Amino acid sequence: MTQDNQLEQWLAQEREQDARFDGGAGPGVVRPDQVAGLGGLQLMRAMLAGELPYPPIAKTLDFLLLEVDDGRALFQGTPGPDHLNPMGGIHGGWYATLLDSAMGCAVHTKMPAGRGYTTAELSINIVRAIGPKAPRVRAEGKVLHAGRQLATAEGRLVGPDGTLYAHATTTCLVFDLR
Repeated sequence: MTQDNQLEQWLAQEREQDARFDGGAGPGVVRPDQVAGLGGLQLMRAMLAGELPYPPIAKTLDFLLLEVDDGRALFQGTPGPDHLNPMGGIHGGWYATLLDSAMGCAVHTKMPAGRGYTTAELSINIVRAIGPKAPRVRAEGKVLHAGRQLATAEGRLVGPDGTLYAHATTTCLVFDLR
């Protein structure tokens, strides 16, 4: 598959998900009563379906959740002028936030009802600058371990031609929700 064909597929999936988000609950923060009794994978799937609000940071930083499965989450982002550092490159914090979101949501899919997590450690390796040949990038997070107190995950940030831009790992603290 050519890069142009791959990008067209990515853009089509983005339009479909944007329509679900726009026709659903919109950006916001979920209320405890909306998620009571839901496991993490159920919550993430409800968010994807537009039944629950998605985080406002997705609009701020121009990325969106596209897919979730048990131990996996896929985000797509649009690097743009709002994400530039003073030297004209995409800011490393944008890479990190996209990867942290993908890995964190992958961890979230492993949480049973009544359990939550927070990022305790994030390590990122930026291996290539995102340039104009990558109008979209994807961050995929995969859980490596989900225990009672700690969860770990890895992530990769790639372009439509398969170019690796960054990779990362995370350690999350797991705890009971109040």
